[in-house]
Amino acid sequence: MPRVKKRHVLSGIKVREAMRRQVIKLPQRAPIDYCINRMIKYKINSVLLIDERQRPSGIVTKTDIMSAFYAGFPTHTAVEVIMVGPPLTCHPDEELESSLDSMHHNGVHRLYVMSTGTDEVVGVLAYPDIVGLLYRYCRACEKGLLQARRRNAADKYHRLKVKDVMTAFVTAYLENDALVTVIEGLTEHRCGAVLITNAGKKAVGVVSKSDLIVAYKHGVAVDVSARAVMSTPVKSCHGEAELSDAIQQMLLRDVQRIFVHLSDPSKIVGVLSLSDAARFRSGSCRACTSSRLIQ
Repeated sequence: MPRVKKRHVLSGIKVREAMRRQVIKLPQRAPIDYCINRMIKYKINSVLLIDERQRPSGIVTKTDIMSAFYAGFPTHTAVEVIMVGPPLTCHPDEELESSLDSMHHNGVHRLYVMSTGTDEVVGVLAYPDIVGLLYRYCRACEKGLLQARRRNAADKYHRLKVKDVMTAFVTAYLENDALVTVIEGLTEHRCGAVLITNAGKKAVGVVSKSDLIVAYKHGVAVDVSARAVMSTPVKSCHGEAELSDAIQQMLLRDVQRIFVHLSDPSKIVGVLSLSDAARFRSGSCRACTSSRLIQ
């Protein structure tokens, strides 16, 4: 009777191998407007806040700023008013596998990395970092798609398709819906972006948390239509595309998600996010997990 040994491509890898060492910090009394500037400049989703003694006191995410926009807070409000904390942490020598499980269990997209034995933050671990590491390993793997293409060899492994990993539910709103409705939808469904469609249900744009915090910074009212702030065109890929190719496109474009279509690009059937890929623990195929059955 075979037994299952829980082992993935991430097994044995430490947090320090995937974490990002640049940590953006702000005093907790800094204004929301300045926090938005930091997020835009460094293309990050959260900022670590520190108190007067330079100790971590909390974090502010794009979700928190979006909520401040919804609540009508002036952008000169101190970020400590909307911060959450204390930040969830891990250590550089912890198993990456367990840190990923912790992120999934707590419903967060990042952990701050604390130096062992101190309260110094030395890095950030987020889904893009984990997926980037997976992608590099899969590119180097002799069983990977890239090596097969280079050898012009027959591909005998079951390659993961976008449709195998994507989320088949897509949150969508009409282009005439008010931003306040879009914000409520993003909060309810805990997603980073929503699809915007026209009256014929065809995809015409996307509104993300990034779009909303920029609108907030520029004084846009929450009752304007989604059309006023949406990003176009909709970045999408085919559901039959190789997962590794879709991940490559997201990493190169520096985006967190890509929408999925089948025959008609204007008919979106799903969305693939970096968090989906990270939780699946593979960047290409099932070759790295095929040996989990031990006789």
